[in-house]
Amino acid sequence: MKVVIAPDSFKGSLRAADVALAIEAGVKRCLPKAETVLLPAADGGEGTLDSLTRFGGTKVPVTVTGPLGTPVAAEFGILRTGTDAVIELASASGLELVPPDGRDPLRATTYGTGELIRHALDAGCRKFIIAIGGSATNDGGAGLLQALGIRLLDKEGAEIGYGGGELHRIAEIDDRKADPRLREAVFTIAADVQNPLLGVSGATAVYGPQKGVTPEMAEELEAGMRNWADRIAEQTGIRVHDLPGAGAAGGVGGALFAFFRAEMKRGIDIVIAESGLLAHLADADMVITGEGRVDSQTASGKTALGIAQEARRFGVPVIALAGSVGPGIDVLYAAGITGVHSIVDGPMTLAEAMSRTHELLEHAAERVMRTFAAGRAGR
Repeated sequence: MKVVIAPDSFKGSLRAADVALAIEAGVKRCLPKAETVLLPAADGGEGTLDSLTRFGGTKVPVTVTGPLGTPVAAEFGILRTGTDAVIELASASGLELVPPDGRDPLRATTYGTGELIRHALDAGCRKFIIAIGGSATNDGGAGLLQALGIRLLDKEGAEIGYGGGELHRIAEIDDRKADPRLREAVFTIAADVQNPLLGVSGATAVYGPQKGVTPEMAEELEAGMRNWADRIAEQTGIRVHDLPGAGAAGGVGGALFAFFRAEMKRGIDIVIAESGLLAHLADADMVITGEGRVDSQTASGKTALGIAQEARRFGVPVIALAGSVGPGIDVLYAAGITGVHSIVDGPMTLAEAMSRTHELLEHAAERVMRTFAAGRAGR
C-alpha cells in the first residue's frame, strides 16, 4: 500500500515536516510495510519557505527590520534554478515575531520583507515567489516598497514613517529611485485569501483584529488604507480598492500587484507544482493531509482542499487530520475530502493538546489506517 502524507503545519505546535513524520509513524504502526511518501505542504503562509526549499533549494539567513522596527533574524530561499527566490513574509514581518501584548498595527511595517527581496536581488534572483500569509502588519505593503527605494511623501515632501498609522499622510509616491533591478523581476504572489483591500471584507475589517486592531483604530486604519489606494491609483492607474487578493497580508497583495510584474496564485498550487505530488498520486492508495484547524475556511484555498482537489482527479481517497474541527466542513466532502478527523481523543485543555500534538497525530493516523485497511480487507 502506498500512502502519500501531505500535511500543513499545526500552527504553534509542529512544522509541516514534523507533522508528516508523526503521521508516518502512525501509519507504520498499523502497516509496517506500507510505502509512505512525505510531502510537507503549505498554502502561502508560514512553512511555505520550508516546503519549497525541501524539494530543491537552499535557505539564506539574513538580518532585517522586524515588524516593530527592531532587527530580526530572517531567511529567504533560492530554488534549484539559482535565479528563483522564495520570500516568506512571516519570516521578516510575521505575527509570531510580536508578543500578543506588543501588537500595534499602527506601527507595524513590512520594511523587512522588502529587505528580503533586496537581499535576493543581490544574490542574482529575478523570479520571486512571495508567500504573504501570517503578517503582523496593516500597512498596505508601504514598508516593503520603502525598503526597495520607493519614497512615500507627505504634503510637505517629507517621507512618512512606518506602519498603517502613517498611510493617511501620503500625498505623493516617488518611484524615481526604486531599485532598477525590479524592472527585470517577476513576482508570483502566493496567498490563500481573496479579500479586497477595503470594506467589510477588506484587510482591516477581517484580519485586523488578530493583529491588534481595536474598534477605535479600525476607522483610522481604514481611512489611511483608502488614501493609500487612491494614491496608488493616481500613480499606476491600477485600482486595488476592491481587487481580489489585494487585502492579503494587510494590503501587501495589492502593493505587489500594482507596482511590480506580479500575478496571484493559490499558495498550495505553487507548492503542489514544486513537490511532485501529481506523479505520486498516480499509484497512491490513500492521501493523509491536515492542519491545525479544519472548518469552512479550509474551502477558501487552504492546504487540505488543494491536496484533495488533485487527489480526486486520480480517484484517491483523502483523510484530513485536524487539531480542531469547526463548522461548515460539509463543503469539503464535495471538494474531494473523504473524511475529516480530530486528533484530540479525549477531554483536554488547548495547552495540553498542543503539547501532545505529535503523539495525538500518531495515534489518530493509526486509527484511520486500521479502519481503512479493514475496509479494503472486507471487499
